[in-house]
Amino acid sequence: MEPLVNQRRNRLQLLNWQLQLNQQHHVNNMLMLQVEQQHRRVQRRRRQRRSVWVRPWLERRVQLGHYSRLMQELRLEDVRAFKNFVRVEPAMFDELVERVGPRIWRQDTFYRKSLEPGLKMAITLRYLASGDSYHSLMYAFRVPHNTISLFIPKVCEAIQEEYSREVISCPTTPQEWKAISNHFAARWNFQHCVGALDGKHIAIKCPRQTGSIYFNYKRFFSIILMALVDGDYKFTWVDVGSDGSSGDAHVFNKSELKQCIDNDTIGFPAAEPLRGDDKPLPYFIAGDDAFALKTWMMKPFSKRNMSIFERIFNYRLSRARRIVENAFGILAHRFSCLLTTMRQTPTTVGSIVLACVCLHNLMRLRYPAEQNRDLDQEDGDHEVVPGEWRNNHPLLPIQGYKGARESTLAKRQRDYLTAYYNSPAGSVPWQSDMI
Repeated sequence: MEPLVNQRRNRLQLLNWQLQLNQQHHVNNMLMLQVEQQHRRVQRRRRQRRSVWVRPWLERRVQLGHYSRLMQELRLEDVRAFKNFVRVEPAMFDELVERVGPRIWRQDTFYRKSLEPGLKMAITLRYLASGDSYHSLMYAFRVPHNTISLFIPKVCEAIQEEYSREVISCPTTPQEWKAISNHFAARWNFQHCVGALDGKHIAIKCPRQTGSIYFNYKRFFSIILMALVDGDYKFTWVDVGSDGSSGDAHVFNKSELKQCIDNDTIGFPAAEPLRGDDKPLPYFIAGDDAFALKTWMMKPFSKRNMSIFERIFNYRLSRARRIVENAFGILAHRFSCLLTTMRQTPTTVGSIVLACVCLHNLMRLRYPAEQNRDLDQEDGDHEVVPGEWRNNHPLLPIQGYKGARESTLAKRQRDYLTAYYNSPAGSVPWQSDMI
């Protein structure tokens, strides 16, 4: 009996020794792992140690950079090339530097001098105009690419903060909406229209940890730019940042503009008779098939089994809606970054797009004739002559999903407009030739 007890005691001692050895082995392994990690950190610090504080060729920015050399030569010798380089007139560039400069100015530090606001503005405008990579801009302007990546979004935000209230102001009073309607009636022969609405995709790199949220039906990642445009190709309301998988109606139904229309706080004028008529008719927005037909939203008839009268109405509506297509076209034609796949975060891309819209409206206010060659024109027979913006790859439209149910009152209003535009009071001589 005693040998058996001794044998069991020996086994327990062996098991304890093995457990202690395993614990010691685990501790040794952890110590070795910590030593190895510390060694890797030291090696990484040694590898990351800078050989120079600033690369010599970057220090020759003032002597050889595009801002100090090329842009000054273009300003003095070839103003047209200057406008093509940064997409704005020299006078407007100076205005942007003067007004936006205080927002992007930074104080010099003990280590280095800050970049002047004019240089930041030039690099930002060149990026908006060309969509070049930050590395390409680095070699052209002799500014490090990581520095460029930091200040371009801030300059775009500063442009938006300085100009958005001045150049993108959605009307809020009946008089302001009537001014837009009168412009549509005088220039595009479409009564009671207070704007043309549409949306486009802005291609982006897939954001991290978002899955397929920004993946659209065209099979690329994007955010949506939706806008309301007046009769002079200016954006009066803009919504940027919705995920690309959404449709026109879904984005619009969530927008602030739709909420204001539903709450009757948008300031639309009261219903009035059309020119040469006596029945009051509401003012409305011109949309496409993606939107629901409402008394404040007119869209074309379905393309199947249309009568001649309905075809004429569709032509008159599309002639007014061509404004928003041209506005998007000249926006992307002027700022080619919108035609590239932008690699920033969706929030940063939204700031860049809004800056482009502000600059577009500013150009329409300051130099409206500069963009006329980019627009669609009509010849003497009112046939459409495509503008230069169609030579580029235009922004892609949003897929149309069925919106809310169409009201009977809205259908009656569209039928009344159809009859009006086919009557002597509302017709134009060439409309029958266009269908």
